[in-house]
Amino acid sequence: MRSIGDDQWVDLSDYRFCVRKWENPSTVEAQATATQDASSWKSWPYPILWLHGFMGSVHDWDAVVNEWGDRPSCIAIDLPGHGKTDVTGTEEQYAMPSTAQGIVQLLDALDIRRCGLVGYSMGGRLALYLALQYPERFCCVALESASPGLHTANEQDTRRTNDAALAQTLLSINFEQFIEQWYQQPLFASLNQHLSFPSVMNRRLRNDPNLLARSLQWMGTGQQSSLWDALGKSTTPLLLIVGEHDAKYRQIASEIGDRHPNCTIATVPNCGHTVHVEQPTQFLAHIRTFVQTSFASNLSISHDSAAPQRSE
Repeated sequence: MRSIGDDQWVDLSDYRFCVRKWENPSTVEAQATATQDASSWKSWPYPILWLHGFMGSVHDWDAVVNEWGDRPSCIAIDLPGHGKTDVTGTEEQYAMPSTAQGIVQLLDALDIRRCGLVGYSMGGRLALYLALQYPERFCCVALESASPGLHTANEQDTRRTNDAALAQTLLSINFEQFIEQWYQQPLFASLNQHLSFPSVMNRRLRNDPNLLARSLQWMGTGQQSSLWDALGKSTTPLLLIVGEHDAKYRQIASEIGDRHPNCTIATVPNCGHTVHVEQPTQFLAHIRTFVQTSFASNLSISHDSAAPQRSE
């Protein structure tokens, strides 16, 4: 890994991932001393991996992570087609299964055997896929305004057609105009009125529209296999964060909660789809509580499994 400023690059066979890291000295100390005190982040060596949404980047998480003063170590990555990450393999590496495999390889390269996951929208769909396909690698998963994909093949076909048309629009009009149209969707009505919206727009403009189009074509919701039927088999702690004004994803969260056996839903007032931007303090409070509880639970399980068993 080489470092340039705050961003680092990790070269793998098919990707050159841009990674942003927030180290916690107490967590590093815990890894060295193996201290296990559930009341402090010193006790838990697991970092948290943050996955942004469509047109996002590692910097989407700066405000939230920086506000979390007593956090564990955190890592954010630019997903394929976004930010400074390069796909050095074929276009198929933009697809969700390949991207997930690449992320697991990235964790291996960083010597991270297990971590927590936070994902927003597209990044939330990917986070759920990772948790279901590689459950041994992730101790807890928080999804913000995300879904397990579409229920039926017909819905997927329709969405693929729509995503292809959207990708064509992305390539055929001025990029700034495309972004402005994107944020006219009802999902983002409250974000449009937020003081942080201009900075969100500026970050989006740093992307390459050609690479975003590839992401849409390969990892759009229509391309994703449905994860609905797999939810009931998962035991990984799951937190769903949704905005009060986001009716679509509140309904999706309710349906996920009916299927997943270890799921908590947090509805945040006075915001829509982009909770971490519109209500960052409340968003962080839910993440912090969930991660702390999940880490303590994992710690208890590891202690129980390590305890000597009495023979009868």
